[in-house]
Amino acid sequence: MPTPAHRLPEPSSPQPRGLRRWSWAVSLGLPLLLGACASTTPAQPDTALAIVPAQWSHAPSGAQGATATDIAGWWTRFQDAQLTALVDQALQANTSVKAAQAAVRQARALADVQRAGLGPTVGASGSAQRSRTGGNDASHLFKAGFDAGWEPDFFGGNQASADASAADAQASAASLADTRVSLAAEVAAGYINLRGLQNRLAVARANLDNQDETLQITRWRNQAGLASSLEVEQAISTTEQTRAQIPALQTSVTQALNALAVLTGHAPGQWGTELATAAPVPPPPPDLALAFPADTLRQRPDVRAAEQRVRAAVARIAVADAARLPGFRLSGSLGLSALTLGSLTNSASLVQSLLASVSATVFDGGAGRAQVRAQQAAMEQALATFEGVALAALQEVEDALVAIQGDTERLQRLQAAADAAAQAERLARQRYTSGLIDFATVLTTQRTLLSTQDSVAGAQASLSTDHVRLYKALGGGWKPDADGAVDDMAAAAPAVQP
Repeated sequence: MPTPAHRLPEPSSPQPRGLRRWSWAVSLGLPLLLGACASTTPAQPDTALAIVPAQWSHAPSGAQGATATDIAGWWTRFQDAQLTALVDQALQANTSVKAAQAAVRQARALADVQRAGLGPTVGASGSAQRSRTGGNDASHLFKAGFDAGWEPDFFGGNQASADASAADAQASAASLADTRVSLAAEVAAGYINLRGLQNRLAVARANLDNQDETLQITRWRNQAGLASSLEVEQAISTTEQTRAQIPALQTSVTQALNALAVLTGHAPGQWGTELATAAPVPPPPPDLALAFPADTLRQRPDVRAAEQRVRAAVARIAVADAARLPGFRLSGSLGLSALTLGSLTNSASLVQSLLASVSATVFDGGAGRAQVRAQQAAMEQALATFEGVALAALQEVEDALVAIQGDTERLQRLQAAADAAAQAERLARQRYTSGLIDFATVLTTQRTLLSTQDSVAGAQASLSTDHVRLYKALGGGWKPDADGAVDDMAAAAPAVQP
C-alpha cells in the first residue's frame, strides 16, 4: 500500500545549472527512502538509497496497520508514578537537554543574522570637529547623516544562505527532540533496571532464608546422628554462595540509584526514599499499535535532523555557485555638513550621494568551481548520512520487536519453571525432614529455585526494557510540531522565531 511521498522541497530561489542534478537526486532519493512502499521506480546510482519496507517483519498480530498509538508521553503508559516523575524531572534538569536547548537558540540566532542580510542596511552618524593650524583661528566642522546599502540578490546566493541557516536551525531543533527522546528512554531503562535489581536482591534474600532454615535442620539431624558432617558442610557452602550474591546486588542497586540521580540533574547519592524502597518492575503496556515504517521514520527526530542537514547542504551548493557570478551593490548617503551648528539647517549644507557598483572574479585559479565541488561532496555526505540514519532506525524497531517476541516467550517458560522449582523445593525439604530422601536432592532443588527465580526477575526487567527501546525506536517522547521542528516533512523550512 503506498504511503505519502517524503519530498525535499526545491529552493525558493531560482537554481543555478550546477545545482539541478543535485536537486533531482534529492527529490528522487528521499521519496524512495521514505515513501516507496509500493514504488516501482528503480533507485538511481546517484542516490544509492534503500527502499523502505511496507510493513514490519516481526510485528505482533494485529499491531500494525491500525491507528498508531500516541507515544509522545509513552512512559506514562507504564502506570508507574515514580517513573513518570523521574522522566519529567530529567527532561527539565538534565545537562544534555540544557546544552541542546542552547544549541537551538544559537542556531536560530544565526538564522536571523542570515535573513537580516537579505534587506538593506541603514546607519546613522554624527560628528563635530575642531581644528587649528599654527596661529590661525580654530575652525569647526559639523556633520550629520544617514548611510544605506543594499546588495540585490540577483542569483539567489543570499537567499540560499538564509535557507541553509534555517535548515540548520530546524536540524538543531530536531536534535534537541532526539536528545529528549534518548534521555526519556535512558531514564526509563535505568528505572526498570533498578527495580529488576531490587527484585533480584529480594529473591536472593528469600532463598537465603530458606537455605538458612535447611542448614539449621541439617545441623539438628547431624546432632541426632541422622545426617553426616558432609551434608552440613554442603549446606554451609550453598548458603554462603547465596549470601555472597547479596553484596554484589546491593552494589549494583546503589550504582543504578546514582545513575538515575545524575540523569535527573542531581549529585550521586541524592535519591529519594521512594527509589531506595524496593518495588515491582513496571509491566509493559498491553496494547501497541505500530505505524508503517515510512510513518515511523517521519516521527523520528534524528531522521528529521538528518533530512534538514541535506536541505542545508543543497542550499550551500547554490551559495557556492552564486559566489562565482557577478555581485551588485547599491549604496547611498544623505547628510548635512556645515562649519557651524546653525548652518546645518541651510539647504546649502545638504550632501547626498548614490553609488552603484558591480564586482566579478576574473580569475581565481579554479577556486570557485572547486568550492562548488566541495559543497556537492558535502551534500553527498549528508545524503549518505541520511540513508544510514534511516536504515539504523528501521533496524532498531525490528530488533526491539524481535526482543519483545523472544523475551515474552522466555518469561512464560521461566515463570512455569520457577513455579515448578518452588514446588519441588518445598517437597524436597519436607521429605528430607522426614528422612525420605538424601540431602543432595535438597541442594539441587534449592539451587534450581534460586536460579529460576533470579532469571524470572531478570526476564521481567528485560521485557519492560524491550518496550522502552521500541518506543524510543518508534520516535516516541516528542511531538513533531514541538520545539520549532518542521511541522510537515514535505513543507519548506519555515522562518525560525527566536
